[in-house]
Parts: sequence; C-alpha cells; structure tokens
Amino acid sequence: MSYSEVYESWKANPEQFWMEAAKAISWDSAPTKALTDKGDGLYEWFADAKVNTCYNAVDRHVEQGRGEQTAIIYDSPITQTKREISYVELRNRVATLAGALRAKGVEKGDRVIIYMPMIPEALEAMLACARLGAVHSVVFGGFAANELAVRIDDAKPKAIIAASCGLEPGRTVHYKPLLDGAIDLANHKPDFCVIFQREQEVAELVPGRDVNWHGFQYGVEPAECVPVEGNHPSYILYTSGTTGQPKGVIRHTAGQLVALNWTMKNIYNVDPGDVFWAASDVGWVVGHSYICYGPLIHGNTTIVFEGKPVGTPDAGTFWRVISEHKVKSFFTAPTAFRAVKREDPKGEYVKKYDLSCLKQVYLAGERADPDTITWAQEQLQVPVVDHWWQTETGWSIAANPLGIEELPTKLGSPAVPMPGYDVEILDEGGNPVAAGELGAIAVKLPLPPGTLPTLWNAEERFKKSYLNTFPGYYETGDAGMKDEDGYLYIMARTDDVINVAGHRLSTGAMEEVLAGHPDVAECAVIGVSDSLKGQMPVGFLCLNSGCETAHEDVVSQVVKLVREKIGPVAAFKLACVVDRLPKTRSGKILRGTMVNIADGTPWKMPATIDDPAILDEITTALQGLGYAKQ
Repeated sequence: MSYSEVYESWKANPEQFWMEAAKAISWDSAPTKALTDKGDGLYEWFADAKVNTCYNAVDRHVEQGRGEQTAIIYDSPITQTKREISYVELRNRVATLAGALRAKGVEKGDRVIIYMPMIPEALEAMLACARLGAVHSVVFGGFAANELAVRIDDAKPKAIIAASCGLEPGRTVHYKPLLDGAIDLANHKPDFCVIFQREQEVAELVPGRDVNWHGFQYGVEPAECVPVEGNHPSYILYTSGTTGQPKGVIRHTAGQLVALNWTMKNIYNVDPGDVFWAASDVGWVVGHSYICYGPLIHGNTTIVFEGKPVGTPDAGTFWRVISEHKVKSFFTAPTAFRAVKREDPKGEYVKKYDLSCLKQVYLAGERADPDTITWAQEQLQVPVVDHWWQTETGWSIAANPLGIEELPTKLGSPAVPMPGYDVEILDEGGNPVAAGELGAIAVKLPLPPGTLPTLWNAEERFKKSYLNTFPGYYETGDAGMKDEDGYLYIMARTDDVINVAGHRLSTGAMEEVLAGHPDVAECAVIGVSDSLKGQMPVGFLCLNSGCETAHEDVVSQVVKLVREKIGPVAAFKLACVVDRLPKTRSGKILRGTMVNIADGTPWKMPATIDDPAILDEITTALQGLGYAKQ
C-alpha cells in the first residue's frame, strides 16, 4: 500500500486501523474496543486490555527464540567502554532488579524517579518499573536540585534510582549531592534510594535511606511481569511549562505499545534484528520512545551512547558508531549535525568510515534547516528525513514514512501527517486557512494511541494548555503552513511568530536564509520589542571553524540575503556573530530567554540549560546592538 492508501484507510475507520496494529502486541487480555470517549475532549485507547510493557519489550523475544540477539549496545567514548547485552541477559537483569524493588515495597501504581546518565542501567531501571506496573519518571541526570525537588513533590515517588555521577567531556557531574539537596528541599520524601556506583566516583550513602544497586539485589527472587490495564500510566515525563511549573506528560501503557511498535517499521524502516540508534538521552522523550521502548518492543538492537557529536574525541564519532555497530536507521537532532558540520564542513571524517550499513537518517528536536539536510544528504547519500513531533505526542505527527513509501523530500518540510493525525492550520478564530498561509497548527481530536491522554494530576491544566484554544482540536503550540500537496511546514513556536509593523513573520523562515550563507554554521533569530514597529528581528550567527570572512562582512551579507529572499517587510537589519547559542541539553535553542534578556524583562535561568555562561555572552552581544539595557 502507498502512503496515501494507508492514511486513507486510517481515516475511513480509525478504530479498525489501530485494532489491526494492536495484533502485533502480546496481550494478557486483548482489547475488545479501540477507543473510549470520556467526554470533554478526553479519550483513552485500549482501556479494557491487560498487558505488560516489559514483557513485550524483553521476555517475549526470549520466548520466541531470539534471546541471544543483542538487545542493547553500550558505547561510551568518554569512558572508552563498549558492552553488549543480549535479550536473555536483559530479561534476567531486569527481573532481578524488579524483584529487589518489589522486596522493598514497590508495587503497581507506585512512582519511581530515575536520575541516571546514558548507561544501560538507566534502561534496566525503566523496564524494571514497567515489569512491576510502577510508574517511572526519568529526570535528566545532573538536573538542578531545586528542579528535581519540584518533580519529587509532584510525582511523590516511593523510591528514587540514581547513579553516583554522570560524565561529560573533561568533567564529572556529581549526581549524588544534587539528589541529596533535592530530597532536602522536597516536602515529599522517598522511602529509599538506590544508588548505582560508577567507578569514576563512589558516592556516600545515607544510612537507612540509600541502598547500593548491586548489594540490594543480592539473593532476591526475580519478579514476573505484572499485567496492567491498557490505560495504566507507563510513565510521567516532565516538560517545561510556560508558568515555570513543569507539566507531567503521561503515557498510557497499551497505546504506547501499539503506536511505537507500528512506527518502527512504517516510519523508521527497520525489521526485528536490525540495529537502530537514537542519539539522544533517556531524560528526553526521544530516549523513552526510541532508545528504550520502541526498538525493544519491536525486537531491534538499540544503542546507548554516552558521548557527544564532537569532542569525544572528534567530529567522526557518529560515523564510527554507525560503522562499528552496523546501524541501519539513525536518529539525531539537527543541532548535533550542525555541530558536526561546523567542525567538518567538507565531510572529511565521513570518508574515513564504511557507512554502507546506514539506510536512512532522521532529524527531530527543532526545525531542520534546509542547509543542514542538504549537507547530510550530500555526505551520507541516504534519505535524510526531517520529522516533527513533541514530548506530548510521543511519536511523529508528520514524517516521511520510509517503511511504507519514500515520498519526495521538500526542504524545510517534515513531509506529511501520519495515520492518527488529522492536522489543520487555523487562524486566530479557529478557522482553517488556505494552502501556503501561516497559522496555528492543530490536530483534530481524538489524538492517536501513544499520545498524552492528560497531565499527571492536572486535568484542568491539560485542557487549558492544549484543548481550550481551539475546541475539538489539540493545540500544538507550533505555527506553520500546509502546501497544496499536503506537506507541512513547521515555521516556529506560536510565540516565535513575530509581528513587524502588522506583518506576521516567521523567525524560522529568516533562520533558513541565514543558515544558507556558506560561512554560517548555526543561527537563531528572535523578535525584540520595538517602539515603532512592535517587534524587530535580531540574528545571532555562529560561523564555521576556519571561516576567513570578516564578521562585519558576514553580517552585512546576511542582512542583504534576508532582504532579497523575504523582502524589506522583514525589516532585518541587526545581526551579530557569537561563539555559541544558549541551548537546552537536548539541543533546543533558548530563544524565549534571549528575548527576555533583549527586552530587559525578568527571566528565570532555564532548568535544562546546557551552559549558563553562554547567556553572559548573549547579553554582551545584545548590549552591543543597543538592547539588554540594565
């Protein structure tokens, strides 16, 4: 079947489509119906089923005779360690860890916070919770104590599983003092903490509360998989809310199983046994969906990578890992490719490795600018798919579904909506706009399986955040357009659409122009307050290493380019060269914080920022342009 036939078959009978997809899951008690409408915009999928995520991700592959297949490859250029864990070994390790947690009182429905770096034990902790029906909440390792405390108070975990430390190039991140500080700050106190001691740093255990990962598993009875209801929460994943209070996105067990399993072949084009690598972190949604659950449910080999795209040791790390471990599908963030491209614009490192195993590359996390996609296509000679989704959705809203049909690539577009997503572009009154017009991107309810059914203990906030603006729709918070072929273009977050003298303009479109300059490795455009025009765009440019053009020449050239390609209406006159852009650890540029600095409005240090010192450089650059007045 072609993409359009598959999409139309979903549209014609959504419930039948997903019941068919559900046949690939091993149920304790199969669902009798697909969708339950709870009213008021709330829906649940496969609610009456009984199933266990860990059984589907681990045990069934062993029982089907594939126990010796590698489940997890751990590759850490930072510690120079490599390790392979088979499905049978993974089952035994997870069952023992689950047994030890159960012996200390963790049961179905209890919450467990996981605070770990990119090591296989992080996945084992997630799967052990799933085995018991406990609800895990992974918090990015090294997250600030006060932010971790907020999550402890919201999730109220019975236990916290943490590592003694995380490792960054050239430094050790001390997790245990952060964890101790968070527990001191939190009103809720966990019953116990499990600490995985890494050889790079052995943490001090608090007597009576902390237990050693290895020690507490000694001599316990391994746990069997506990069947849970289809609408039982699998996990809580906190995403930053606009109020500064994090939003606990939850994922229901059955919907996640069905949706993620469906995506592995249809979108990522891998078969059971193939090696799949998502170069992300377990603290993010990509780590949940496509390092841990998706690949393992589908019977793939997944890679846990502890390193960086550059600097561990060089810009060839991605290609080494792909070549060495025979990766078929690779998924990373555009910002990672931009970092590699900046260090190695001509792709010298690419040529050093045999990449014949690699069949496709996927980019997500923020807009993939056409220049980055073109560079990757030229270097790798495989399809490079920009696909678009969110923490809330858990899997692709729009993609090029290579496992169904390879559609033509349109630069700047994550292609077409996936089955389950009926996407509309709406004006401020909630009316669909014409093809090619910019508007708010919304998805008709119900959302498909595997997406968020609500927020953890915050149903009203869920409705206010996502459902109330456009009744009958899920509001994505992104702005963009659809072309005459139905391809989507995600131009900016809704609040990144700026209004220059009455003209609604996308900062993403301007960034696309700046990124097309041969000397620009990475860029960001923000809208700053202007007394005459309402808002004015300001550009920040990071240049390729070895760039010989004078900075002021690059600036005047990009100003001219924006004038040529977008027009004088953009009023783009100000840009500056900076060494780095402020980002979250997942690679998203902190444009909102940059706007607050420029406008002199109060702002809070983002919890997920990778390096706070960069904001000082941005402030200085803005002051040089006449903004960021004290």
